[in-house]
Amino acid sequence: MPYKRIVVEVISQEGNCAAGLKVGDKIIFENGEVKGKFCISAMYSVLPKIYAMKYEANFPWLKDKNKATHACPDAENPLVLLVTREEYYE
Repeated sequence: MPYKRIVVEVISQEGNCAAGLKVGDKIIFENGEVKGKFCISAMYSVLPKIYAMKYEANFPWLKDKNKATHACPDAENPLVLLVTREEYYE
């Protein structure tokens, strides 16, 4: 049975991220664990999308149903995340 791993990658960052995140940083959500450094504000805002993608929600506006972008709520220091749904097998 395939499981869903959600990888959140920083794809754009301007200004000064309070958590020190930079382009290329990745946070992985799998097996009930979060791996990687993450700002609590960004995590709080993106969790609904992560949860939806983990349970196979489909967003009709996405070109690739397994990839979505998400903006951090800090408008003064914009950070954009790429949320990717991956299948893997144990």
